[in-house]
Amino acid sequence: MSESLFLSQRIMRDRRESALRKGLVAIVDLGSSKITCLILAIDPALLRAPRADGVGRLDGQAGLKVIGAATTRSRGIEFGEIASMEEVERGVRTVIQSAQKAAEVRVDHVIACYSGGQPRSYGLLGEAEVEHGEVTESDIGAALADGEIPDYGAAREVIHALPVNFTLDHRTGLKDPRGLTGSRLSVDMHMMTVSQESILNIAQVMRRCDLELSGLVHSSYAAGLAAMIEDELELGGACIDLGGGSTGLSIFMKRQMIYADAVRLGGDHVTLDICKGLEISAQTAERIKTVHGGLVATSRDDRDLIELPRDSNDHSPGRQMISRAELIGVMRPRVEEILEAARDGLDAASFEHMPGRRIVLTGGGSQIPGLEEVATRILGRQVRTGRPLRIPGLPQDQTAAQFSAPVGMALHLAKPQDECWDFEMPADRAGKQRIRKAIRWFRDNW
Repeated sequence: MSESLFLSQRIMRDRRESALRKGLVAIVDLGSSKITCLILAIDPALLRAPRADGVGRLDGQAGLKVIGAATTRSRGIEFGEIASMEEVERGVRTVIQSAQKAAEVRVDHVIACYSGGQPRSYGLLGEAEVEHGEVTESDIGAALADGEIPDYGAAREVIHALPVNFTLDHRTGLKDPRGLTGSRLSVDMHMMTVSQESILNIAQVMRRCDLELSGLVHSSYAAGLAAMIEDELELGGACIDLGGGSTGLSIFMKRQMIYADAVRLGGDHVTLDICKGLEISAQTAERIKTVHGGLVATSRDDRDLIELPRDSNDHSPGRQMISRAELIGVMRPRVEEILEAARDGLDAASFEHMPGRRIVLTGGGSQIPGLEEVATRILGRQVRTGRPLRIPGLPQDQTAAQFSAPVGMALHLAKPQDECWDFEMPADRAGKQRIRKAIRWFRDNW
C-alpha cells in the first residue's frame, strides 16, 4: 500500500474521529430524488481511548441519538452524481439549516453519502510473516501492504478498502487475528473505487456550504448495513437499493462488504416512462405511481380506473382516464430491466455460490406493490423488502425504506468496520510500487 494513500485516508479518518469526540456530527445523503440530513449526538465518553499506535475506536455499543432531521427534494443530481453545483448547494444548505434548527445546534463536520461514481470492486490478497509469534497491528499492516493493487485508472479513487477474511497458518475465517499465535498471516481484501470527479464535486459542494467533509461512504454500503439483518450480513446476502436515479448493489459476508456495483437506472426512470407513455407531467406521473402503481395486474385492475389530472393550461385532447392495468403495463418493463441488470451484477460476483443467498430490497423503489413477486422470479432467489433499523430519535417519517442509506451511515459511525488505513504501515513498504494511483484530492482540494 502506498504511503500517500495510507496518509490521505488517515487524514479522513482522523477528521471523522475528531468530529465524533466533539459529540456532534451531521450525515448528509445526496440522493437523486431527495437530500437528507441527520444530526447525531454521540456520547464522547463511550469512545475508547486511543491505542498506542494512535488509532482510536468507537465502542460497538456507543450511544447515539438523532437530534435533528430534515429532507428536501433533490435537484441537480443525476444518476447519483452532481450535475448542477448551485442547485445541490442550495439543497444541502436547506437540509442543514432545517436540521440545525430542529436540533438547536450548529454543526461544522459532515459525513456524506452518495450513490454515483460508477463503483467497481476488486478482490486482493496480501501475506506477511508474523515477526514475533503473536499477531500484532504491524503484522496486519504488513499483510495489507503486500496486496498487489491493479491499475484501476488515473481518473478513479479508492473509497473503501476492507479486510474481509484473515488466515493464520492453517486457520481461516478469522475476523480479527490480533493476539493469536502463528507464523504466516494472509488477508483477503475488498477494494472499491469510484470516479475521482464525483468525489471532487462533493468536496466542492461542502466547501461552498462552509462545512468540513469528515467522511465519505457509498450508499450501497450504507444501505446494506441498515436494511439487512445479522444472519444475512454474516452468512452472505445481497442488498439492492432502488433509489431515484440509480440502483445500488452490495454483497456482504461475515459482516463485511465484499462486492459493490450500481445500475444507472432507478425509480425516476419509471416515472419518466409513465410521463411519456401517458403524456402527463412528471409531477402527476410521480403521484400516480405512488398512489396507484403496481407490478402485478389482476382482473380487477382492468376495471379500476384512474383519473389523469391535467394542468389548467393544457387544452390538448389527451385521455382523461386509464385503467390500473394499463399503468402496470407501463411500469413493469422498466422495473424488470432494473432487476435484470442487478441480477447480472450478482452473477458477475458469483453470488449463487454463497451459503446465505438472501436478497434484500430497499430504497424508495422497493415500495412498489408486487415488487417482491417480480424480483423473486427474475432473481431466482429468496427476496424480502428491508426497512432500516430504528435508531434513537429517528423521526417516524424517516423509518421507511428510502432512508436506509442515511440510517446505515449512522450505524457505521456507531460501530465502524476496520479499513486498511486503520492499521500501521511498515516503513519498509512505503517505497514499494504497490498502489500507483494515490488519493491526491485530500491535499489538493480540502
